[in-house]
Amino acid sequence: MRTWEARGTVIIEGSRFVPKVMGIVNITPDSFSDGGLNFSTEAGIRHGLELVRQGADLLDVGGESSRPGAEMVSLEEELRRVIPTIRGLREQTSVPISVDTTKAEVARQAIEAGASIINDISAMTAEPEIGEVAAKSGAGVVLMHMQGTPQTMQDAPHYRDVVAEVFEYLARRIEHAESLGIRRERIAVDPGIGFGKTFEHNLELMRHLPRFLELGCAILVGISRKGFLKTLTGKSMAERTTSSVVCSLAACQAGAGVVRVHDVGPMVDAVKVWTAIHGWELRR
Repeated sequence: MRTWEARGTVIIEGSRFVPKVMGIVNITPDSFSDGGLNFSTEAGIRHGLELVRQGADLLDVGGESSRPGAEMVSLEEELRRVIPTIRGLREQTSVPISVDTTKAEVARQAIEAGASIINDISAMTAEPEIGEVAAKSGAGVVLMHMQGTPQTMQDAPHYRDVVAEVFEYLARRIEHAESLGIRRERIAVDPGIGFGKTFEHNLELMRHLPRFLELGCAILVGISRKGFLKTLTGKSMAERTTSSVVCSLAACQAGAGVVRVHDVGPMVDAVKVWTAIHGWELRR
């Protein structure tokens, strides 16, 4: 398994692999699953600390929704939402904090406030300067595949071969990151389930997730509560905990080193039980 480091901290140790659970802290009024629930600094900090109590290995703090059709947030508003929350969490917990942003200035201030990971759904294409922030700070990065933008990505997703095209895109973005001085050990890749993909595309990516181990980076998967699971189960947003945990556990068994989830407690329990019974024999 691939090692993943962030600002001198080893997130995933390749020789002692157990999947890590990343808890989602949305400081937004309109995220697809929990928008508005933590839309204040105080509520966001409380929620993040509760996820740590439930066993989260990492926290991912975001101030701009990336749901299909979401409106863009100004730099000033995103900073107002995210930076005090990260600073408050850093004062009360030692778990690594990720900032979910495509904006270079948000990333820069988030690192100063205590974040150690930059999770960029645009893979450093929306604002290329974000790569310089990552390179200079020593931050870990998550490079995700997305066809289009959150405003357009679900209009008409189309691929000749979704697995090959996502793989090739991520390989190019890794090469770009390395050209900036970001070592591969600091890079995680995310195939972008639900970001410019149909149900069939998502299923193909999940079935072929081990292919992405060939990129030589840690793999992060975010499937929690997404519409892909509604299609499979017919369940409402509030009823997708079980399917989210099962799908995330399948991603771990296929090679994902980190799963990004809303329901941290059930996911942590699933990892504990699976580890005790089977360990982690990954396809490489």
